Amino acid sequence: MRNASARSRVKTAVKATLKSVEEKDSEKSRAVLLDTTKTIAKAAAKGIFHRNTAARKISRLAKKVNALG
Repeated sequence: MRNASARSRVKTAVKATLKSVEEKDSEKSRAVLLDTTKTIAKAAAKGIFHRNTAARKISRLAKKVNALG
């Protein structure tokens, strides 16, 4: 159950980041990305995600946010 709630938190954070990217608001996107990165990193530290999986998720989100300019 612990893993399920942590995975859910990560999914919710990722969705929030993607939503802010769709709105093309770079300031908000960067702020949300910071929170999402923390959430994903915590999950990886607890062993819920493999560290490479966490790095891949963070990288893909950062790429989308950086594309906004």
